Amino acid sequence: MRLERLLIGLGKMVAVILIVLWSVFPIAFVVLSSFKPGRDIFAVPPKFVFTPTFAHYLNLWERWGGFFDGLRNSLIVTVGAALLAVTASSLAGFIYSRHQSRFPAGSIFFLICIRLIPPIVVTLPLFPMVNWLGLNDTHLVLIVLYATFFVSLGTVLMRTFIDQIPRELDEAATIDGASQLTLLVRVILPLAAPGMIAVAVFVVVYAWNEFLFAFIFTATKAKTAPFVLSEMISSVDGVDWGVLFAAATVQLIPVLLFVIVMNRFLVAGLTAGATKG
Repeated sequence: MRLERLLIGLGKMVAVILIVLWSVFPIAFVVLSSFKPGRDIFAVPPKFVFTPTFAHYLNLWERWGGFFDGLRNSLIVTVGAALLAVTASSLAGFIYSRHQSRFPAGSIFFLICIRLIPPIVVTLPLFPMVNWLGLNDTHLVLIVLYATFFVSLGTVLMRTFIDQIPRELDEAATIDGASQLTLLVRVILPLAAPGMIAVAVFVVVYAWNEFLFAFIFTATKAKTAPFVLSEMISSVDGVDWGVLFAAATVQLIPVLLFVIVMNRFLVAGLTAGATKG
């Protein structure tokens, strides 16, 4: 029995190591390749010992200045989408949690179904509408689309968190004369902050890396970093893999640091929402 448990534990450890290697290898390859001389990037056999160079980053700055404009656009869109999604999800989650009726109870299933729809399905009917409203190639259209795509999941998540907050606090605040808005802002939202952080992390990671909507609804003024990366791949001069990997590394660093910083808040928040009774 003891040997069997040991083998099971060893098997789980090996499985976890393989999954981590499978996930980390592409990222490590891109980052390391951004510092390799061009001739060594796809060398056979691979060169693990090399003299680092920053030439690809200098070429990125000199030849692809638009990439950094794309990073700025990505930042504007990501922050805007996160704020909009968290606000809408918090308000909707409060309604679903505190105002029980037949319609909200039935529509929560509809919200989950909407989240399962692939984004490509809604792009074609949306394009003429966005064009008619004059929102093509603007930050606003991406902010609204990204936020809308995550409001359903965010609402379900926020309802779960707000459900954990004792209703006695609502009653006490109401007795003290608090309005519904005061109750939400002064009582509910501070206690549901871990859930808001969880929603924000999901939206930030998605919006920072999203390509499809940016490709379809932007052209020059509001194109994001992933869009510029696609232009590097389709460049008429051929693909400079060193510069491409340097750009991918620069684009990866902000969201990676954000996730690392917010990780403990995200884990604590999701665990609290799942275990409080």
